[in-house]
Amino acid sequence: MAEDKQDKNNISEIDIQDQKIIVNTELNLLEALVPVVALMVMLAYNIFFAGGELLGGYSNQYILLIAGFIAAVVGLLNKVSTKIMLMVVLENIRKVAIPIFILMLVGALSGTWLVSGIIPAMVYYGLQVLSPEIFLPASVIIAIIISIATGSSWTTSATVGIALIGIGTALGIPTGMVAGAVLSGAYFGDKMSPLSDTTNLAPAMAGTDLFTHIRYMALTTTPTIIITIIIFSVLSLNVETSGSADINYLLTTIDKTFNISPLLFIVPGVVVALIIMKTKPLIALSTGVLLAAVFAFIFQADVIAGISSSGVTTVIKAIFVDTQITTDNVMLNKLFSSGGMLGMLWTILLIISAMVFGGIMDGIGALERITEALLKMAKSIFGLFSSTVLSCIGLNVIASDQYLAIVIPGKMYEKAYKDRGLAPENLSRTLEDAGTVTSVLVPWNTCGAYQSQVLGVGVAEYFVYAIFNWLSPFMTLFFAALNIKIRQLASAK
Repeated sequence: MAEDKQDKNNISEIDIQDQKIIVNTELNLLEALVPVVALMVMLAYNIFFAGGELLGGYSNQYILLIAGFIAAVVGLLNKVSTKIMLMVVLENIRKVAIPIFILMLVGALSGTWLVSGIIPAMVYYGLQVLSPEIFLPASVIIAIIISIATGSSWTTSATVGIALIGIGTALGIPTGMVAGAVLSGAYFGDKMSPLSDTTNLAPAMAGTDLFTHIRYMALTTTPTIIITIIIFSVLSLNVETSGSADINYLLTTIDKTFNISPLLFIVPGVVVALIIMKTKPLIALSTGVLLAAVFAFIFQADVIAGISSSGVTTVIKAIFVDTQITTDNVMLNKLFSSGGMLGMLWTILLIISAMVFGGIMDGIGALERITEALLKMAKSIFGLFSSTVLSCIGLNVIASDQYLAIVIPGKMYEKAYKDRGLAPENLSRTLEDAGTVTSVLVPWNTCGAYQSQVLGVGVAEYFVYAIFNWLSPFMTLFFAALNIKIRQLASAK
């Protein structure tokens, strides 16, 4: 009972819509940083000295859990009960339940879209339309269109992203480049679409309206995406790709293995249409899986019969386990394989481990303490923007969640921007420029884990080429440093 009383005196929960920030007056900054330093040291050792195998194939998961244990010890030493820490961890895991189900459905989607011939058809027609000279900038633009229409970078990756990776692989373009192009376009659309959850969340946290936020965000986002497209155009003209003879051979092999038809595009078309109509992602993706299963029997009877004596068994296996369609081309054999739902297990465990670490860090009040320290460093307008950027990126690393990287700085910095006479859209734009887009650059963040698994490309491979994502925070700081389009409150003018 005494411990509970102490907890009530030292810890308060501030409700912010569906998110709570834990404040612990017992915890100092150095103590809050102990788990972060431990996490960074272990991850660095694993990457640079252990080849990513420090604790076996699930080393990142173990490291996050060990860092979470260290955070729990710090919390216990600072009068935080295990009950509070456990409650926050369970709440964090509850919040990622839907993303985990989506991830499983994406695994099922990739399997059924393979055996039904949808992915091979995308590659087949894409090879004929997207020449190597324009492939990378075209990939950015295609991803922009789909993500603006759907409001989701995740849906974009799970549909056209998979296809573009396949086409780029067939052309001999490094997969890291292709993934970087896809993610650059996908996150531009995710930021600018009024259908996007983060695009609605950021202005809600900062205290402005949706369309003011989008118009103001365009000031930094537009030059960033233009620079991105220019860089990819240069890369596309200089990258070494397969010759036309090789492409013709690939087309012949695909045509010989699958029954290729434009009618196969009905399935992805239906999925995108459902997302645009604001159908829940679980329903839209489930529809895509079921339709693809039906199309497999209609269009690829020979293919599924060649994998197993029972076509039903083949489709079920494609959904839940793995599928390998063998051709006489080694590159296509690698492309035409899928792990189904089981293939998503590593990523799901990574997300859960990240939520455990982030939840304990939040539960002991460490996230609030670190953000508060950054806020105190903001002595100038540029310092305020810099602190916001660092907070967003830091929370993407520490809390492993894109939404926390928007919600916590949004509430912590709202008053500071107002006190400096700055319009709230300055804050909402910075939250998106630094919080939304950098989440995909952190391997254990929910976004980084999802995108690397879906596209089949590690974060380390695409990091440099995700130009829009890492350039966005620099662009917002550039505008702040030169006082370009920094809008004042009407009362402050």
